[in-house]
Amino acid sequence: MARRALPVLALAEGAALLARPEAVVRAVPGRPAPHVAVLRVLGARQLVQGAVLLARPTPQVVRGAAVVDGLHALSMVPVLLHPRYRRAALVSLLLGVAASALALATAEAADR
Repeated sequence: MARRALPVLALAEGAALLARPEAVVRAVPGRPAPHVAVLRVLGARQLVQGAVLLARPTPQVVRGAAVVDGLHALSMVPVLLHPRYRRAALVSLLLGVAASALALATAEAADR
């Protein structure tokens, strides 16, 4: 179940960020929002990651996705220091940590 959920979640998040970034921003309280272009780049990355996970859900690829999501979460740490984007950075950091943890758990379960 989690093995299928991971790419589906990445694809859904990526599609939403790419196609309707303004709607995603409205769902997260706080202003101002990150620039639409930034959200679309993140959406494109999520779409590619979801497609790769769907096409090749091996434990190694899933661990790679966990690393990418973890690096994204880490990249949000300095943004947290900027009061203007703190809330958006915190949401993005938490989503990255959650996605990374889910990917690691999925990869570990597949190894068993």
